[in-house]
This record gives sequence, structure tokens and C-alpha cells, in this order.
Amino acid sequence: MPITSAEGRTTESSTAPSADNTEPIMLELVDESGRTIGTAEKVSAHLAPGRLHRAFSVFLFDEAGRLLLQRRALGKYHSPGVWSNTCCGHPYPGEPPFVAAARRTGEELGVAPALLREAGTVRYNHPDPLSGLVEQEYNHLFVGTVRAAPAPDPAEVEETAFVTPAQLDELRERARFSAWFMTVLDTARPAIREVTGASAGW
Repeated sequence: MPITSAEGRTTESSTAPSADNTEPIMLELVDESGRTIGTAEKVSAHLAPGRLHRAFSVFLFDEAGRLLLQRRALGKYHSPGVWSNTCCGHPYPGEPPFVAAARRTGEELGVAPALLREAGTVRYNHPDPLSGLVEQEYNHLFVGTVRAAPAPDPAEVEETAFVTPAQLDELRERARFSAWFMTVLDTARPAIREVTGASAGW
């Protein structure tokens, strides 16, 4: 079956990069319970063995129950050119994960979720075999729907695709996926089934 391609609580304490990108991007460090314990510069937080930090992952579905995937841009410093879920990222310090998830979905894919709901959290440790960087993340998961066609930022996204579960299985057999993809997908499945319905097969 062919794959159909488609071509922050922001408070005063939030630390976002400046308009000229001279400020380092800071991440929120957390303990094993997800409580904030400090901040760290983005790249340094991913150097082995990694520092546990807050992240988010988004799964958006169209009206047919197909999952919107993205292939990460080839120029990204971490996991370039691999397929992954709709959107992943890190809240700015002080920014609620829900706000960050909606913000980055718009920035990366040029669409706003029609629906977005929380789908739990997952903590994992996934080294990237190519770069040697490590994802030590306390990840907030979000599931929702999308009605508009993506208009990806080429600096962030190489390509996109809407897939059924069977098409996802086929794609995973012949293409590389992010190290964290199955961990976040499996954790989000209960919420995904509530959003898409049993007939979608997720």
C-alpha cells in the first residue's frame, strides 16, 4: 500500500533564544520524578552520558486515522535524516510542555493541531548510534488531530508522510527511525486509540 506524502505556561522566567540566535538554547533539567532541578545548554545536555531533561513528543492523526510522520532534516545536529513521530522537542525553561508542543508543531510543520491532549509521560535513555549523543529524557506525550496539510520548514523537516499502522510497519523495515520512536509510540497507544478509534488499528 503506498504511503501518501505531504509536501511558552510561557512566563517571564522562560528562557528562549534571542532573535539573532546568539543566546544558547537552554533545557530544563529534571529529577526522576519530573521535578525541575536546573537548566543546561542544549548540546551539553545530550553529551554522553546525558543529563535528564524535560522533552515532549506529539502524535497527530488525520481524519482517516493515519499518523503524520516527519523525516528529520539532514542538517540537524542530532539524528538527522531519520523518520520519527509528528514532532519532538524541548520546552524552554518555565514553558509548559503543552504550550511547547503546540508551538513547535507550528514552527516545524506549519500547522496547528485541531485537537491536542495529554497522553502521559515516559522516561528513557536512548543513545544515538551515529552521533554518540544521548537522549536522557523525561518526555511528555501529546496526541491529537490535524486537518490542514503540512507546510514543513526545510531546516527542520526533510519530508512528511501520513501512514496507517501497516504502512508504518513497512516503512520501518526499509528506513531508519529515531532511537526513541517506538518507546514514545508504545507509551502513547492508549491515548492514540481513544483519539483515532479502534478501527484505525493503533
